[in-house]
Amino acid sequence: MRSAPACPASTLRYYEEKGLVASIGRRGLKRLFDPGVLERLALIALGRAAGFSLDEIGSMFAADGTPRIDRAMLTAKADSLDETIRRLAILRDGLRHAAACPAPSHLDCPKFRRILKGAASRAPHAPAKFT
Repeated sequence: MRSAPACPASTLRYYEEKGLVASIGRRGLKRLFDPGVLERLALIALGRAAGFSLDEIGSMFAADGTPRIDRAMLTAKADSLDETIRRLAILRDGLRHAAACPAPSHLDCPKFRRILKGAASRAPHAPAKFT
């Protein structure tokens, strides 16, 4: 048995409410956890870093707490991350170009205009309001 791992108590309580971890008892006011909770917390942290929701992470554990990781879900998340990386790389390259562009005005630069056009085509559109 171990006392609470190096994780804020509020996080442990929240994870317990969500069914992601379970304490095995108490010692005074402190909750006690099975040593295996450390590995489970590491899996939760990895899932969060990859962008999974807590509900998605919860579905990756069997009722007995053993990992039951859906490989198709991992592949889909990796594909989503690849797309995010691609978009961010384009944005990074555009910012670097804009920072070094010798044009007197960014609006005089054909490459910057293409960047603007691309950004406008991906921006969410709200109805215009005229007063």
